[in-house]
Amino acid sequence: MSRLPTAPEAYAFYLQLLDAGAPPEAKLFNVLMRDMIKSGELASARNVFDEMLRRSVRPTVVSFNTLMSGICKASDLNGANALRGLMMKAGVAPDVYTYGALMQGLCRAGRIPDAVEMFEEMCERGVNPNTVVFTTLIDAHCKEGNVGAGYDLYQEMAERGVQTDLVVYNALVNGLCRARDLKAANDIVEEKRNTGPKPDKVTYTTLIDGCCKEGELDMAVEMKREMLDEGVALDEVTYTALISGLSKAGRAVEAERVLCEMMEAGLEPDNTTYTMVIDAFCKNSDVKIGFKLLKEMQNKGLKPGVVTYNVVMNGFCRLGQMKNADMLLNAMLNIGVPPDDITYNILLDGHCKYGKVRDAEELKSAKGMVSDFGAYTKLINEVLKKPTKSYHDNR
Repeated sequence: MSRLPTAPEAYAFYLQLLDAGAPPEAKLFNVLMRDMIKSGELASARNVFDEMLRRSVRPTVVSFNTLMSGICKASDLNGANALRGLMMKAGVAPDVYTYGALMQGLCRAGRIPDAVEMFEEMCERGVNPNTVVFTTLIDAHCKEGNVGAGYDLYQEMAERGVQTDLVVYNALVNGLCRARDLKAANDIVEEKRNTGPKPDKVTYTTLIDGCCKEGELDMAVEMKREMLDEGVALDEVTYTALISGLSKAGRAVEAERVLCEMMEAGLEPDNTTYTMVIDAFCKNSDVKIGFKLLKEMQNKGLKPGVVTYNVVMNGFCRLGQMKNADMLLNAMLNIGVPPDDITYNILLDGHCKYGKVRDAEELKSAKGMVSDFGAYTKLINEVLKKPTKSYHDNR
């Protein structure tokens, strides 16, 4: 089966046609530049552009925009500015796509004031901004924390009759959540539920994550219910955000319930998600369920790391179950999970509080100094063997 030629192969063939007398066309040069940029060959695309000039083919606005887009995506703003100068010199007026590419490049580089200046320039020149231009600036302002500026642009879109889309709404919802203005974010979601376009998975997940970070867990749970009512499927990101919020708030039973819902939906939680729920149970002194979830992870083929084991270890030690803690340490070693200094510090702290040691101060001073199982075992054995101190010892 024959394959399509690559962009460089097509370019080489086109040059042969030109050398044979075929008249050069800007449109074909533009297609070749576009395909080279799509395949990540920006330098080759620039060579095609230069070949246009060498053959006295006048670049069109599409020629400049194609190359401009590639240069801006490569974060070469100096190159983009030089190309813009060449565009002006050639008498080709920049259009909304030219300005859009430049503003995207500037915003990616964090140069938002320069992007705003570019926006003002295009408006002064009578170039009407489109949805992409507005979305680029709104998203940049919101990510920078300047939600007010983003909202002003959103209102300007409406005044100009520029169509808004979910990307714009999601950028605003994200900015408002980052600014901790959950009411305004929720108002946008409610508005869009009634007027459209309907909020999507990104919209709901952003708001759920914002609610969880602010401790508004009942609101987050309600938002999850609305998602399901609207027929919007939750994904791993949505479930993880909700599980994280519930776990951090100590609502372990609810976190486990959402974990089960996640699995029933055909999604597999990872080590981090499981560990959050385990930690919530252990901090609620319910190490039995935490340990059960640890075993469940292993049965599902997951390989809990030292962080997960440390969470359960800490649960045992907080309850004074030092025998179980030492058994868990041995289990870690048997399956090849190396304990770290945090593991040993947890154990030493547990032995200081609940172990049958004669000199707790010696164990406290050893925290941070024990780095392996041998040193830990030696230290514990030495402290256990020390004779009991008596009031008569100093007589």
